[in-house]
Amino acid sequence: MIFANRAEAGRALADRLAHLLGTDRHPLVLALPRGGLPVAGPVAERLGGDLDIVVARKIGSPRHPEFGVGAIAEDGPPVYDPDNLRYAGVTEAGLADVLAAERAELARRIHRYRGGRPVPSMAGRTVIVIDDGLATGVTAHAALRWVREQGPGRLILAAPVCAPQARDALSAEADEVVCLSAPDPFYAVGRWYEDFEQLTDEDVGHFIMC
Repeated sequence: MIFANRAEAGRALADRLAHLLGTDRHPLVLALPRGGLPVAGPVAERLGGDLDIVVARKIGSPRHPEFGVGAIAEDGPPVYDPDNLRYAGVTEAGLADVLAAERAELARRIHRYRGGRPVPSMAGRTVIVIDDGLATGVTAHAALRWVREQGPGRLILAAPVCAPQARDALSAEADEVVCLSAPDPFYAVGRWYEDFEQLTDEDVGHFIMC
């Protein structure tokens, strides 16, 4: 399954989630910016939900920054993938400088995207965390851990396309994991979109204000 763009993927995901939720409507839909927002928008609209964000940052290997060995979300502690740490040949202690840099960037993005708005209340609500795809799933893992601490009544992770290993690993962190497609081999998230344009901070502001 290849999606034309994130908006099309969001509409398809909204159909699946509407069937899953049934009469359980008006959820809180939390997008992982940047790429999760164009997917989450159609979901919030279809379900009559509130659209907001949960901000997370990948922690990359020092030698290969694109390879995620962990992640942080909002003010939560870092979450590390033990297998990825071993594969990259690094330890949590050896990532102190990388973690500090990612926390600084996380704080910048929270300030830029939320602009002082309070984090929405999640206590007792159905909360849906959405990204445009799950490759390693490490960023979503940190986001789910943080959201769970806020006391939602039901926690759902949803993405149009997922690596099967990421989908299965995250099933322990959410009450449900919804993936429209789980190709194997997976390659990369962008492989499954015809248009996978990179988004900017300005794009995030546009989606949140709309």
